[in-house]
Amino acid sequence: MRHMSPLQLNEHLSQLSNNDTGLSKGDTGPLLLDVREPWEFEYCNIEGSVLIPMGELAAELGNLEDEISYDREIIMICHHGIRSRQMGYYMEQAGYKNITNLDGGVEQWAQDVDKSMRRY
Repeated sequence: MRHMSPLQLNEHLSQLSNNDTGLSKGDTGPLLLDVREPWEFEYCNIEGSVLIPMGELAAELGNLEDEISYDREIIMICHHGIRSRQMGYYMEQAGYKNITNLDGGVEQWAQDVDKSMRRY
């Protein structure tokens, strides 16, 4: 698993010519996978991210296999980067090969990239 700071991720996303970040097979940009709880995601999130709470990710893996390729870049996101790192390792064990954890999570993103983002 790789790790990126919020500034590195912001630069990475801005350099990509195709920012299709959803769950369908046609999406070619990185999947921004947020593993926080729904209330956290509703409170604040990184634009383009998709919510699959940590507690539901294992059950959703079967659906993900139908939706995204094992080689697609997946950026794991949570509040501080701890839950996302755990789920990133889980995704790697499931066969996904291109996992990156957002170090510091949305908290660090709000401090370094989007200062208008609500924090909790």
